Amino acid sequence: MRIYLDHNATTPLHPDVVDAMARCLAETWGNPSSTHAEGAAARDAVEAARGQVAALVGAAPDEVRFTAGASEANNTILAGVTRHLVTTTAEHPSLLAPAEVLEKRGVRVTRVPVDADGHVGACALAEALCPETDLVSILWANNETGVVQDLAALRAAAGDVPLHVDATQALGKIPIESGWDFLSASAHKLNGPKGTGCLVARRPVSALVHGGGQERGGRGGTENVAGIVGFGLACALARRDLRERAARSAALRDRLWAGLAALGARRNGAADAVLPNTVNAEFPGVEGDALVQALDLEGVAVSLGAACHAGSVTPSHVLAAMGRTPDQARGSIRWSVGLGNDEAQVDAALERVAMLLERIR
Repeated sequence: MRIYLDHNATTPLHPDVVDAMARCLAETWGNPSSTHAEGAAARDAVEAARGQVAALVGAAPDEVRFTAGASEANNTILAGVTRHLVTTTAEHPSLLAPAEVLEKRGVRVTRVPVDADGHVGACALAEALCPETDLVSILWANNETGVVQDLAALRAAAGDVPLHVDATQALGKIPIESGWDFLSASAHKLNGPKGTGCLVARRPVSALVHGGGQERGGRGGTENVAGIVGFGLACALARRDLRERAARSAALRDRLWAGLAALGARRNGAADAVLPNTVNAEFPGVEGDALVQALDLEGVAVSLGAACHAGSVTPSHVLAAMGRTPDQARGSIRWSVGLGNDEAQVDAALERVAMLLERIR
């Protein structure tokens, strides 16, 4: 029996989402831009999904712009920065990379540090602002550690400067707070399909993809109707079951963490402001990649707290920003629970970890 504990990487599709997408592919295959009945049916399906996404994030439907995912949404919002961007040292690569592109174009980028628990200080953020600041962009819930930023404090610190939050990991796991001007998310992090996401904009933002009037002129290209339908239903299910999901995930996460701690693990990130499904833990003296590979062979899927590139492991920039040494970062693993996990799976995974740690050490 394989045990999937890598839900922050991607999630299995909810069975109801699979069914809805299959029906859409078979029956609602029209082009939403067409004026005939087939086009109208597809357009109605897209708009229904737009309302479902809007309801989960607390926005108006016309503020939701569908994209191919959060990476596209992040690139879209950053493309409009012309003078000064304020972000942090612990962002997702889909924000780090376009920020570097901005710098090459002469835009000034300020990266506010995080503390040892992974939090962004409101005072440090306020000090980074200047009259030329166009945007503050922050990963609300970190994909590696699960640490959740204090959005209300950061909103207050940003003042009148537009605030963009990447809520990809938060969506469907915790209630979406107000206070942001732009929000990015991906469907596949909450049991929806890959290749679909959104940018929710409460202020005007230019299009990144041109070539048609789709998405009210905000994103050219024929809509991925089935993906959007799946995204919408995933949001509706998450909204309906949010409290139950969070409680169940937190119970499994705490059970998992108790077992890891008993085996000598040390936690990375705050324990009191973290996603209900995530724990990032270091086993001192153990190479994380060796343990991840061994666990995979034993039927347990987890992720490193580091990025693998071309067969080599580089220390996680997130953990480095939190003050961890390269060796500590390389010994860290991200564990994330979700749909399909239960107590028996957590216990079985911990048994395999214990066995493998003895071998590796």
